[in-house]
Amino acid sequence: MSEIQNKVVIITGASSGLGEATAKRLAASGAKLMLAARREDRLKELVAAIAKSGGTATYRVTDVIDRAQVETLAKETLSTYGRIDVLINNAGLMPLSPLDQVKVEEWDRMIDVNIKGVLYGIAAVLPIMRQQKSGHIINLSSVAGHKVFPGAAVYCATKYAVRAISEGLRLESNGEIRSTNISPGAVDTELTTTITDQDTAAGINQLYAIAIDADAVARAIAYTIEQPSDVDVNEIIIRPTRQEL
Repeated sequence: MSEIQNKVVIITGASSGLGEATAKRLAASGAKLMLAARREDRLKELVAAIAKSGGTATYRVTDVIDRAQVETLAKETLSTYGRIDVLINNAGLMPLSPLDQVKVEEWDRMIDVNIKGVLYGIAAVLPIMRQQKSGHIINLSSVAGHKVFPGAAVYCATKYAVRAISEGLRLESNGEIRSTNISPGAVDTELTTTITDQDTAAGINQLYAIAIDADAVARAIAYTIEQPSDVDVNEIIIRPTRQEL
């Protein structure tokens, strides 16, 4: 039996891309899923597809920048399934632009989703996991959390922060909570559609011509979850073979 079988997993940003691919892969391995995103129509379609394939999933419309909504997500998961084994903090934005474009509203939104959204998720599930004396929190960072790129200063800052939070959680785990930081490179998702600066978008679209399928990252996430409870995979960087940066 897979270590994923019957584990209760919350996935944020589940309506597309990495979240959707991960949901399908984990459901096929027997996980019980709570899917969270803002687009209810997409969540309904995904839950129906999983159910048709024999999997178990439900959803909660959630905006991760609203702490009350994230707390409700955790409480509803606990009420539905009786425990929370894994949180996958996947929701994120990447509206890249040079600093001198001064797109402050985009900076604020990235900070709210990419950093505060991760922290709100941790805050919602950590007391439950402490009470269980077990749990696994998986945060989606980026290769941009390892290297700063022109036009990506704020985005990189948010992803460096996610790495720091992941490592801090590991250090404070007390042998109970597993902490994993996943850093994807170019992956075929909707992430690039939030870029409003045309010059930056053109450069990123050129890079993403070699993007790998979202399921490649989903497989990496599944690998970390399926390890025995005494094994904590802390860091994975995954990018296209042809990606140099």
